[in-house]
Amino acid sequence: MNEEAEHWITRYVDAYLIVTRQISARIKERIAEGLTTDQFLILRLIKAQEQCTSTYLAESVCVGKSSITAIINRLDEAGMIERTRDENDRRLVYLSLSEQGEEVYQLAEKQVKDVISPYLLHFEEEDIEKFITMFEKLAFLMQETGGRTE
Repeated sequence: MNEEAEHWITRYVDAYLIVTRQISARIKERIAEGLTTDQFLILRLIKAQEQCTSTYLAESVCVGKSSITAIINRLDEAGMIERTRDENDRRLVYLSLSEQGEEVYQLAEKQVKDVISPYLLHFEEEDIEKFITMFEKLAFLMQETGGRTE
């Protein structure tokens, strides 16, 4: 690895650690009472996926199925999600937001937007679009290729 690449990596890691810690802390302060950031992420993924399964969730957040099961069980006990078995394959269980889960999710989503939006005011629209596009590309590469260039 050349010196320039090492410099870019150092700058990225330094900025990443500061941004993620600060945003996470601010979101945690504002998010709906009793909802963790992990639970919010799971609600967000369930909402976005038409036929969401625990396997999909575990793969999406790169954790073991047992960790996802624990979060799902807590959300179910809190009445925020519903489980529906597939009619053709009873082993498949689909997850969806309950009415209460939808309300909690919408409130938390608004609170997250309230945390992030003031920071965006410091940038030009073109810069925001470019940054988000590049960040989404990085997310895609991490999910699909793991950084390999094959």
